[in-house]
Amino acid sequence: MEWLVDYGVFLLKAITIAAVVVLVVGFIAGLSQRNRSNGRDGQIRILDLNEELKEQSDDFQESLLSEADLKQHRKAQKKKAKQEAKDEKKQRKQKGADEQPEEAAHGRLFVLDFDGDIKASGVEALRQEITAIVGNKQASDEVLVRLQSPGGLVHSYGLAASQLARIKQAGLRLVVVVDEVAASGGYMMACVADEIIAAPFSVIGSIGVVAQVPNVHRLLKKNDIDVEILTAGEYKRTLTVLGENTEKGRQKFIEELETTHELFKQFIAEHRPELDLEAVATGEVWYGRDALAKGLIDRIQTSDDYILDSATSKKVYKITYEHKKTLAEKLGLAAELGLSRAFARIWSQHLNRWF
Repeated sequence: MEWLVDYGVFLLKAITIAAVVVLVVGFIAGLSQRNRSNGRDGQIRILDLNEELKEQSDDFQESLLSEADLKQHRKAQKKKAKQEAKDEKKQRKQKGADEQPEEAAHGRLFVLDFDGDIKASGVEALRQEITAIVGNKQASDEVLVRLQSPGGLVHSYGLAASQLARIKQAGLRLVVVVDEVAASGGYMMACVADEIIAAPFSVIGSIGVVAQVPNVHRLLKKNDIDVEILTAGEYKRTLTVLGENTEKGRQKFIEELETTHELFKQFIAEHRPELDLEAVATGEVWYGRDALAKGLIDRIQTSDDYILDSATSKKVYKITYEHKKTLAEKLGLAAELGLSRAFARIWSQHLNRWF
C-alpha cells in the first residue's frame, strides 16, 4: 500500500508540473506571436573578420612565445597601433573633411554564406543580407559568396540566382567561391558572379535537368483499384503517380524538360558567353582543375585564402541574417529542460523506495 501511495503522489506531481508548463508555454507563445506580428522576423548580424583574424593571431603568438618575448611583442603591437592611429589622424587632417573616410578608400568586402538544399531554403536569408548591403553600399564595395549547393528545384534556384544578380545591378563586384560543390542550380547561381573561384577538388557543373516520377498504376490495377484523374486542358497532367501514363503525355513531359534545359543554357550563356555550352551543358560534373580547363570557373583558390588576402587591404565583414526567435522559442528549451529536471528530482526522491 505504501508503494501505491508513493506512486500516486509521484503521478500527481508529474501531471501538475506538466499542466503548469503547458499553460505557461501556451500563454507565452500567444503573447510572443502577437509581438512578432508587429515587428521584424529577424535581424542582420555583422562580424568584423579583420578583428577576428587579429585575435586569432594574438592568441597564436601568446601560445608560442616565451614570457619575455610575449611582453616585447605586446609592446611592439601597442606602439604600432599608436603610430597607425597617429598617421590616420594626420592623413584625415591633411585631406580635409570633404575627403571620403579611410574605410571607403580601401574598400569593404562583405562575406555571405549560402548552403543550399533542394528547395534553396537559404534564399530568404540571402535576400535580406543582400538588401542590407545594397541599401548601404559604397562604390568600392565587393561581395564574396561562399556557395555550396548540389542544386534542386528550378524556380527556387532561379530566385536565388536573381538575388545574386541584384548585387551586380547595384554596381558592386560579386565573387563566388566554391569550396565543395556548385552543381545544377548551384552552378546557375555561381555563373552570375564576376569571378568564380573554386577549390581543387570541388564539384562543378551538372548543367542539365532531371525529373523522376514513380508510377504504381500496374500495382493498383492488379488489386482492382481504379483511380480517376480529371483535368481541364490537354496537358494539365502529363505523367502521374497513380494513373496510367500515355506515350503522348510522356513525350510532352520530355519536351518540357528540354525547354527548361534550354532556358538554363541561355541563362549561363548570358553570364558566361565564352563557355562552349555544347561541351559543358551535358549534365556532367567536373572537379575544380578540370572545370577551370573547361572555362566553368576562373581560378583555383579556397575561400579562406581569398579572405586572408583581402584582409590585408580591405575591411572584411561577415554578414548573416538571423531569424528572431519568439519568446516561446527561446523559453521552449528552458521549459523542456526544467520539466526533465523536475521529473528527475521526483524520480530520485522515490527511487530508493521502488527498487
